[in-house]
Amino acid sequence: MNKIKILDCTLRDGGYINNWEFGELNIQKLITNLIKSDIDIIECGFITNKDTNKHQSLYNHIEDVKEYYKQNHIRKSLLVCMINYGDYDIENLPEYNKSLIDGIRVAFHKRDKADALQLCKAIKKKGYKLFMQPMVSVSYTDEEFVSLIKEANDINPYAFYIVDSFGVMKRNDLLRFFYLVDHNLLKNILIGYHSHNNIQMAYANAQTLVDIKTKRKIIIDSSIFGMGRGAGNLNTELFLEYLNENNVANYDIIPILKVIDDIINPIYFSNYWGYSLPHYISAKYNCHPNYATYLNGKNTLTIENINDILSNINENMRNTFNQVYIEELYEQFQISSNDMLFTTKKIENIFKSKSVLIIAPGSSINSERQTIKDFQERNNNNLITIAINFHPELISCDYIFYSNNKRFENRNITDDSEIKLIVASNIKNVFGEEFIVDYSKLTNEIACVEDNAGLMLIKLLMDLKVKSIYLAGLDGYSDDIFKDYANPNLAFVKMKADALAMNEGLQKKLKEYSNTITIKMVTKPRKIEIS
Repeated sequence: MNKIKILDCTLRDGGYINNWEFGELNIQKLITNLIKSDIDIIECGFITNKDTNKHQSLYNHIEDVKEYYKQNHIRKSLLVCMINYGDYDIENLPEYNKSLIDGIRVAFHKRDKADALQLCKAIKKKGYKLFMQPMVSVSYTDEEFVSLIKEANDINPYAFYIVDSFGVMKRNDLLRFFYLVDHNLLKNILIGYHSHNNIQMAYANAQTLVDIKTKRKIIIDSSIFGMGRGAGNLNTELFLEYLNENNVANYDIIPILKVIDDIINPIYFSNYWGYSLPHYISAKYNCHPNYATYLNGKNTLTIENINDILSNINENMRNTFNQVYIEELYEQFQISSNDMLFTTKKIENIFKSKSVLIIAPGSSINSERQTIKDFQERNNNNLITIAINFHPELISCDYIFYSNNKRFENRNITDDSEIKLIVASNIKNVFGEEFIVDYSKLTNEIACVEDNAGLMLIKLLMDLKVKSIYLAGLDGYSDDIFKDYANPNLAFVKMKADALAMNEGLQKKLKEYSNTITIKMVTKPRKIEIS
């Protein structure tokens, strides 16, 4: 009998990508096609007390799951759901009924172990197959993990898991944990393995488990197309093919490919996931991958900057994502300015009472280049032109304002040599005669645009008492990043939700600033307006 079982967690772990909004029909299609593929175990989503709707793979009541699959359909697959410890009242869980789901997975952190074990006992008592999932297994010492295994033996779950929450395990790490579990766990209990792909080891580690000489049955988690937050998970379709070729398995992969084509691909194109340098670094420092996602989403940091910030995360804060904490680290990093001497006063005399044209990198500066040139010519005597974080082609400018480390490091130094620079104090490795301005005084209170370069420059110009401000290329953001920018090389990947939030933030602050100073658009913005 095949010792390897596959648990597909697309509807649960994959849901972190799209807020579990697969759609009612797509949830049905996913479960149906996974059953057709003969997947051993299908995780249908979370059971939770949080607000849900019928289009999400989140359920307030276990009975809701049966609406998504045909009960009269012949299936070999077990159907399970997950409970995150603390997110569901066990009193709402009915006694096991074979017409509902077969099992419950309980995910818990080390700090919650004692209470989580009581939850596990209650679920087992209600008759469900119990899957115990100690999150961030590497946070346990060998002695602590063996102690947990012995406590699991007392409960006698269906499966006990090794959980590589941050995708940090290499082959020797996995084998160490496997043999700890195999030698101490009751022989009737299955060993599970849940991986993430931060260092591209999910597929290799899964193959290692296939090759282990053991009579123990093993469950390996995967998701279709590797769907999962950050670097994603082991790919269901790839590993099924491997098992078919190397482990006497007979999974039908065609229904999985159909799901990828019809359902997963559209999600991927608007909500990407997969291996990335930031998530490699999060694995390097054994910290929650959302820290890397958050910092990378700022689009202001080089990979070295992200490395520096993640290296400073306190050991006690690494296992659980804390947005307030990482924002504080980000701000501390940005404010630290290598003891720069601010020169704001020095440039006040240059800008005071002048009109300023700001050139942002939006695509409208290409389509309306002549409009910009005509405006410059009409206002030549009293106009200063400043570009934001780039050197525009075929548009003359007097200054470039840099507040983005990534843009500053990637600039063409030769092009910039003839133009004066105004540099925010968060920029590292500044040389030459640049004007330095205090980063901390230019940010605002709206999280998604707190250090947006255009807003920072407007605030600086207000402090310098300019007469009026004109904007070109401040177009806002769409879901087509390459159409947003005058130069596609300047594009930063953004989630659709992030783009919408940034447009709202920009519009709100522009309206606020326009109550204090004259702000007008020279080019036609696509996504934002001032009035």
